[in-house]
Amino acid sequence: MHTPIGFSVYHSWTSPHLCQMDLRASLVLITASLFFSVAKACSNGDCKLLDPCSSDGNCQAGLYCFSCPLEFSGSRCVRSTTTNQFKLLNNTLPFNKYAFLTTHNAYAIEGEPSHTGVPRITFTNQEDDITQQLNNGVRSLMLDTYDFQGDVWLCHSYGGKCYDITAFGEAGLRRAPKGGNREPAIDTLKEIEAFLSANPTEIVTVILEDYVQAPNGLTKVFTDSGLIKYWFPLENMPKNGQDWPLVSDMVANNQRLLVFTSIRSKEESEGIAYQWNYMVENQYGDGGMHAGNCPNRTESSPLDDRTKSLVLVNYFPTIPFKQIACEHNSANLINMLHTCFGAAGNRWANFVAVNFYKRSNGGGAFQALDTLNGELLCGCDDVHACVNGSTSSACNHEINVDHSQGHLVRLVL
Repeated sequence: MHTPIGFSVYHSWTSPHLCQMDLRASLVLITASLFFSVAKACSNGDCKLLDPCSSDGNCQAGLYCFSCPLEFSGSRCVRSTTTNQFKLLNNTLPFNKYAFLTTHNAYAIEGEPSHTGVPRITFTNQEDDITQQLNNGVRSLMLDTYDFQGDVWLCHSYGGKCYDITAFGEAGLRRAPKGGNREPAIDTLKEIEAFLSANPTEIVTVILEDYVQAPNGLTKVFTDSGLIKYWFPLENMPKNGQDWPLVSDMVANNQRLLVFTSIRSKEESEGIAYQWNYMVENQYGDGGMHAGNCPNRTESSPLDDRTKSLVLVNYFPTIPFKQIACEHNSANLINMLHTCFGAAGNRWANFVAVNFYKRSNGGGAFQALDTLNGELLCGCDDVHACVNGSTSSACNHEINVDHSQGHLVRLVL
């Protein structure tokens, strides 16, 4: 084996003084190299998906800086918004031909102050308020409604009753002074109304775990919130597996709020759709997180019941732990969507419900939604692979996405 010439000359002829100079020069070069390497690192909104970051401001629009120790070291830019399938492709298909991100216990928000004067002792499932959720592309909200203090409240409770320690309300809206009339359910509904008013082409679905027994209690709170004007009428909901109306027609008719209740009798008494007359749903909680298995929840008919046009897939643990949500909301979630596709008779979910919806190891629930819309709209595993207006199975494999708007920048056929 020959010794490199530079190595031989260095040891044979170079003095200790020159060695020290050479070492200093090397250190300067290394320092300079590190400087320019850092200088070239992304910042100021240039960081792309999974690039290292130190703050949200480093990341491109549609991304935020997040740490998921279970999946990667340090902090990286991960997705924070959905792709708007209507803007990317079209809104001219039936409502059941699209998929929507759903927040489980959307109202149970970490850091939300108590509005009963008593410290809250219950679980939380989300970190953003309702307005932030909607602005980030959430289009379906799971809310738990209860009779409480003579009104309708949102509570994360037990036994069908709301207590001071389990009641929630949205911060930042109208609040009566302590001891006055506090109406957190209506405040949350007013946030939805404000969003629908500001976004006249969007549709929001509200799925109620309903414990309200007061006669017409829900009708009153939805009326008082101003949401009735967006109400999708019960008589237009298909009951025998037919397609829903076109999204474009729902928008044109301003029927942009779908509300489902868990109480069967309210379909007749208040004209509010009984959820499981129109959709099938898998088991929620730990029972719905076993790999390779997607059973229906007790109230739902079997997932392959095609007399129900909508499919809801839950994927969240019984006890919410935000520290592991980033793992749940990643590959495991997409795998479960494929499992539930088979269980539902080869039907893709229209709603996918998660805890802590922004936590992931990269694409998360947002990529899962892209998968659902891609499969629903063109048979591809990403909505960005769909040709505008096409429902063919042809896929486009080169995708470039502008995360700020969810728009397709380049589509190569």
